[in-house]
Amino acid sequence: MIDFHVHIFPPEIVNQRDKYFLDEPDFRLIYSVPGSRLATREDVLNMMDENGISRAVVFGFPWRVDDNFKRNNDYIIETVQLHPDRFTGFATFSILNHNVTVELERCINEGLSGMGELALYSDDENFLNHMDELMEMALDKDLPVLIHTNEPVGHEYPGKVKMGLSDIYGFLRRFPQNRIVLAHWGGGLFFYSMMKREVTETLKNVYFDTSASPFLYRHDIWRMAGEIVGFDKILFGSDFPLLSPSRYLKEMKSAGLSHDQIKRITRVNAEKVLGLIS
Repeated sequence: MIDFHVHIFPPEIVNQRDKYFLDEPDFRLIYSVPGSRLATREDVLNMMDENGISRAVVFGFPWRVDDNFKRNNDYIIETVQLHPDRFTGFATFSILNHNVTVELERCINEGLSGMGELALYSDDENFLNHMDELMEMALDKDLPVLIHTNEPVGHEYPGKVKMGLSDIYGFLRRFPQNRIVLAHWGGGLFFYSMMKREVTETLKNVYFDTSASPFLYRHDIWRMAGEIVGFDKILFGSDFPLLSPSRYLKEMKSAGLSHDQIKRITRVNAEKVLGLIS
């Protein structure tokens, strides 16, 4: 199995997270919450071995400060170099930083394979409006891009931002050739693939990851989403260390998914997105 959504941090950040709260409002918002967890690559390797995960797509956090995202990206690069058979790494940073295109170029040259999870958690500004140059680079280098999305209704929680489905859809229309992964079921955008005109074509290169699903949706979303958007469009992502993969596997089985459908969600689709198979 491939887990497409895993966050890892260097030990110095895991052990001294408070040091980063002052200059990083997004990080403070998410990780000052009691009980919030941070994981090193050793933690992730243990999780993978315990849950039968053969490969994980790993990334850090969308830091605003240059030194912080470079430190986290360096750790991702080192992790991939140490365990190329277990990890695929993505570059991550805040899109509000003016040096992100230089950082993306550096990370790709060092062996990372994509970009994300890109997000902006503590501002009302729509970060999707600042993505043009990065998306052009991603298309030129054939990189998948993982974007944070959240549902526009329902309960509030740290990191849930004002994000309308029209904002997400408008972003996808601007970049129809990019391979884009929308985290957290795309905020529910997949439902509109049932429309007869335009939407199916707009979503042609778009995938939906399942991160945080047990916290957000009933277990039958697995079956319903597969029937609506197609089981070849869903990527299993645990959002570890937020949740263990075992929670997701239990829900897939409870939803009545077949062995083939689970195989596509937990491995085959990810292999295609990552270019591991043609």
